[in-house]
Amino acid sequence: MSPFQLLEWWSHLPERPFASYENPAGRVLKVTYAQQVERSLRAAAVLRQLGVHRGNRVHVHLPNCPEFLDLWLGANAIGAVLVPTNPLSSVDELRHFLTDSGASASIADDDLIDAVKEAIAPGIRVLSRSELTTKAAAVTPTHSAPALGTDLAAILYTSGTTSRPKGVLVTNANYLAVGTACAQHYSVGPDDRWLIVLPFFHANAQYYPTMSALRVGASIAVMPSFSATKYGAQVRRHRATLASLFAAPIRMILAQPESRHDKYSTLRTTMFAQAVTNDQAAKFERRFRTRLIHGYGMTETVIPPTLNPVGPERRPDSMGKLLPGVQVRIVGEDGSEVPDGEAGDLHVAGELGVTIAAGYWHNPEATEETFGGGWLRTGDVVRRDADGFFYFVDRSKDMIKRAGENVAAGEVERVVNEHPSVFECAAIGVADEMRDESIVVYVVIAEGHAFDGEALDAWCRERLAKFKVPSRFVQVAELPRTSVGKIRKTVLRELAARS
Repeated sequence: MSPFQLLEWWSHLPERPFASYENPAGRVLKVTYAQQVERSLRAAAVLRQLGVHRGNRVHVHLPNCPEFLDLWLGANAIGAVLVPTNPLSSVDELRHFLTDSGASASIADDDLIDAVKEAIAPGIRVLSRSELTTKAAAVTPTHSAPALGTDLAAILYTSGTTSRPKGVLVTNANYLAVGTACAQHYSVGPDDRWLIVLPFFHANAQYYPTMSALRVGASIAVMPSFSATKYGAQVRRHRATLASLFAAPIRMILAQPESRHDKYSTLRTTMFAQAVTNDQAAKFERRFRTRLIHGYGMTETVIPPTLNPVGPERRPDSMGKLLPGVQVRIVGEDGSEVPDGEAGDLHVAGELGVTIAAGYWHNPEATEETFGGGWLRTGDVVRRDADGFFYFVDRSKDMIKRAGENVAAGEVERVVNEHPSVFECAAIGVADEMRDESIVVYVVIAEGHAFDGEALDAWCRERLAKFKVPSRFVQVAELPRTSVGKIRKTVLRELAARS
C-alpha cells in the first residue's frame, strides 16, 4: 500500500479526524480523512495541469501547512515523486536540488517563490502556494491507478560527507514499513494524536508520526514550526498523546519558564533522538507527565533500528535496543565484529526499498559505498552493552549536528573555499550547550588577501541555509595535517576547546 491508499482506507469513516493544522496566527483548520482525500485529489489534479505524470518529480518548498500534506499525498495518488526542500535553502542549494532531481514542477510558499524562480531551469512549471489554493478550488479531483509498494514515493535530500546533499530514495513500501514499526512500538491507536512540531521536509515528521497515524487511523496536529514558548499550550490545545522531538528542542523547552499549560499535558509518550542528560530527561518527563523514549534512526535506515523500551527499563542516555526483526553489526577497523562493550561502526542489514531506503538518486557509486552487500553503513560509531542497549560514541562521517540538523562539513568547506580570499579551510563542530554543536571554520587566507570574517559570513549567508552558516571564522597560517596530507580535525577541535 501507499500513503495515499492508507489515507483512502480510513476515509470510509467520514467523520474520523485526520489533521489539525495550526497556522502562525494560532488559527486551526480541522480536516477529516475524507476531507483530506478530496484535498489531496484536488492537488493531484493541479499537478496534472502542470504536466506531472507517474514517476515525475514534484518539488515542494513549503513550511508545515495543509498544502504540504495535500501535495505529498496528492502526488502519491498519481504515482508522482515528492521532492521536499528546506524553506531556509539558499538559491544555490535550490538549484542543486532542482537540477539533480530533474523536477518537472515546483510549488513554493508565496514568500519563497522568488528564490525558486531564480534557481529553476527552463521547462519547470512553478506555482505559488496561493496559486495552488486557487486552482485546487476550481478543479475536478483526479484519481489514477494506485501506486505500487515498490514505486518510488519521495526523494529526501540529506547531508552526507560530500560537498552536495544526496537524494535518498524512499518507496511506498518504505513508508508502510516505518509506519507499521512505529505504530507497533508505541502502541498507536485510532484515538491517539501526534503533535508534529518538526518540519515535514525532513524524514522524522513523515516517517514516525504521520505514517504511524496513517497505519492505524490516528490523527496528527501539525504546528507551523517549533516554538519552545508555545509547546505546552500546543500540547494542551490539541490534546496530543504522542510527540516527536530532538534533544536540542527538549533543552530549549526546559530553558523556558514552566507554563500554566504544562501541568495539563496529555502526552503519553515523547520519542526523541540525540542525547540529553538523565537529569534533563527526568525534568521533561515530570514537567509534561510523559515518558521520553530515546531512539536512533536516519533517513537511510527508514525504520529506526534501535528504540528504547516503552517501560520503566528505558534509558534516556541510550539509543535503545534492537527492534524486532532488525539485524545490525558493529565492526572495527579490520571489518570484523567487535565484542559487547567495544566501539565500532554501526551497519544495519535490510532490503533495499523495503526495510531500508532504496539507495541514492542517480548516484550508483554512493549507493554501493553506503548500501552495498546488503548492509547500510551508517557512518556512526556505537557500542552495545551486555544488556543489549546501544550507546552513541562518535561519528565516523565528517558531520556536524546543529539543533537537530545534519550539516556536512564538506558542504560548508566547499562554499568557504570558493571565496576569493580563501586558500583552504576546514570546518568542525564545537560543543554547544543549547544547539548540540556550533560550526567553526579555520581559514588559510590566499596570498595577497586579508582576513575578513564579516565578508566570509555574508558570503556564506548568500549560499547556505541559515543553520549551515558558520558561527565563527578563525584565521590560521596553515592547517594541521597527517603524513599523507589529511587534515587533522582532532587537533582543530582541541584548539577550539581551548579558545
